[in-house]
Amino acid sequence: MAQIEKRGFWYWHEFDPAERKDAGADLAKLRRGLGREAGSVPDLWRFYRVIVPEQVATAGSWRTPALDAEHAALTLFALHQQGRDVSMHKDGEHLGSALLKLRRSDQFKSNPEALDARVGAAATATSVAELVFHLRSLITCCAASNLRSTTPGSSTTSRLALARATGANPPSLGRELLRLERQTTENSAASSTTAR
Repeated sequence: MAQIEKRGFWYWHEFDPAERKDAGADLAKLRRGLGREAGSVPDLWRFYRVIVPEQVATAGSWRTPALDAEHAALTLFALHQQGRDVSMHKDGEHLGSALLKLRRSDQFKSNPEALDARVGAAATATSVAELVFHLRSLITCCAASNLRSTTPGSSTTSRLALARATGANPPSLGRELLRLERQTTENSAASSTTAR
């Protein structure tokens, strides 16, 4: 798969709340971007790592699918991280795995259909904005159950942005998200079985 051109590491990879006295202020700034377009909140500009190609920037349309994906990831990460003293981003713990743990948690154990409905809403998303809206709900549930996961934008949302950038137009972005998560989870399970 192609890579998104960026400067340095993604913010959520470098984030360590124990080492940063300004972590709460940074997260508050990032949460201001929830529900807003990428680049529309000046407080977020210093957190962006995506490199917008010069020809795009000079054409006046500086927003790219990659920047939209990073913006979504930053804001969802900040939502997930709110009030936590340990990083809620965990490489290798994919959203699909976190949702399965959430379904089995006390929060949804007696009514898994409530979570299934939320996942179903994400699965039928037809725009990035709609997908992020539904991911916001799922991330809030994961945070309430103290479940760590890979930041959605660091894997799946970025993959969707790359698919859009290369001209792919899946009929449902949400279904593509779930397909990618299922594939990633299956690959992780196969790798751990092979490693034994």
